[in-house]
Amino acid sequence: MAIKAGIEIHQRLNTGKLFCRCPSILCDEKPLFSFFRRLHAVASELGEVDIAAEKESERARLFEYQVYPRACCLVEMDEEPPSEMDKTALKVALEIAQALNADIVDEIHVMRKIVLDGSNTSGFQRTALIAMNGYIETSKGRVGIESIALEEESAGIVAREGGKAVYRLDRLGIPLVEISTSPDIKDGAHLKETAEKIGMLLRMSPYVARGLGTIRQDVNISVEGGARVEIKGAQDLHTLPLLLEKEVRRQKALLEIIEEVKKRGARPGAIKEVTDLFKDTSSKIVKNRCVFGLEMKGFEGLLGKELYEGRRFGTELSDYAKSMGVRGIIHSDEDLAKYGFSSSEIASLRASLGNCFVLVAGEEGLKALEEVKRRASMLFVPKETRKANADGSTSYMRPLPGRARLYPETDIPPIATAPLLPHLTKLLTPQELEKTLEQQVGKEFAKKLIKSHHLHLFLRLSQHYPPKLVASLLENTLVALRREGVMVDESLVKELLSLYAEEKIVKSAFPDILAFAAKHGLSVKEAVERLGVERIKGSELKRLVEREGRDFKKIISKYRLRVDPKELKEMIG
Repeated sequence: MAIKAGIEIHQRLNTGKLFCRCPSILCDEKPLFSFFRRLHAVASELGEVDIAAEKESERARLFEYQVYPRACCLVEMDEEPPSEMDKTALKVALEIAQALNADIVDEIHVMRKIVLDGSNTSGFQRTALIAMNGYIETSKGRVGIESIALEEESAGIVAREGGKAVYRLDRLGIPLVEISTSPDIKDGAHLKETAEKIGMLLRMSPYVARGLGTIRQDVNISVEGGARVEIKGAQDLHTLPLLLEKEVRRQKALLEIIEEVKKRGARPGAIKEVTDLFKDTSSKIVKNRCVFGLEMKGFEGLLGKELYEGRRFGTELSDYAKSMGVRGIIHSDEDLAKYGFSSSEIASLRASLGNCFVLVAGEEGLKALEEVKRRASMLFVPKETRKANADGSTSYMRPLPGRARLYPETDIPPIATAPLLPHLTKLLTPQELEKTLEQQVGKEFAKKLIKSHHLHLFLRLSQHYPPKLVASLLENTLVALRREGVMVDESLVKELLSLYAEEKIVKSAFPDILAFAAKHGLSVKEAVERLGVERIKGSELKRLVEREGRDFKKIISKYRLRVDPKELKEMIG
């Protein structure tokens, strides 16, 4: 069966925020205060209400927003119009577009993309198309880059429970570059390769953020006879092939179920309240709760049908129910006794709802079953946005949004790109940079550095200090210290190399000095003084040699952290 697959990569930039002058930082302190909002779906410029926005609005959630004054202002609170686009972020995005062989647009127009899940205080995300029609080369042929956009990051989710969601505003507005490929990806391995190649190219820019959560992948997949599904939030490259494989299996299984439903003439029936059937129940799941049931005529055996390991058709229906605020469903293809139902309660359910049915407990049960009924009535694979789970499975989030979610941002004027193009810096490809690194530090360090988050620190420092020394410090010393739980600040590295260049310390003392400074919150100079590892050189070293009987091994053994071996050898002769 033919498949189509593409990927969207969202890469956070390490510049100022996109539409205000706040820094792009995540805060570790407590929020200063919170405020609350509710969001409602409205018609777009086309006069249509987007289906995804409409479904989110139906949930009627209350949103709480936590404010961090160091990292957000009135723009994030949607109490002030946006400022002009951050110039550095725009320049970086255009440089990435050039590196992806894309055609940069003549004029950039910022648009509003309706988002009602609470992740934007305004109810929309600002996004701007900057380039189209690019490509990358892969082992299985060229993969097209349909579009490259520059947009603002959403607020960070803190908690989501029932009818309320809590977000933090320090993340809102951080610049994101969104790269969308054409559906040229052939299989799971090709999907991973494509994501890796784009990810490596992005790392060539010094302004690309690194670390957990700074890059996210959304995968678009469809099979012949199925529908396009967007899987959001794939964090781990290694799970991408599994996501694709399981989604293909899910859609194939759904197509088989649809054929069987048509053959049987199966259809969902009426929704009934069945609370009275459980008035004397011992089941903790339904005790003292409203219970609603949906008759599922002809669905016997289909609710329990496996789509892939750990997911059944009943799970699909349960996801739709959960979107209405309930914890899940109970269906008749399961062992109902495991829920604590008595045989008489099960018999009463079958008498009221038929042999096949779905139950939901809770105040939102009626709405939840209406969603289940709507989903079960679909004789097609629906277009959906789904959430990527750690095990490669996915869960329903909302309908796939359409064109009705976009309309122009009237607070930001268009930006002509022609004056910007002469000032762009050409990004080296990973292959070009690796060859340059090999000449400086050799193949082994070059392979490490090209994938390292220390890469751009190395490129800066190696302009002032010996490249091999810098590479060893970053990829050997700092990595070893990190394994021991010692995190070294960039400022300490710079100060260490400066003192080394002034011949005030020796290389063998690097680990001890950095570890001591980091653990005790000291400068490198203070750590050197406290440890007593100032370099012994010149006339002082000469006196030491004479005192120790010109014994190289003895001197190095006693003064390893203070004596440079090369200078010592030259002095001993």
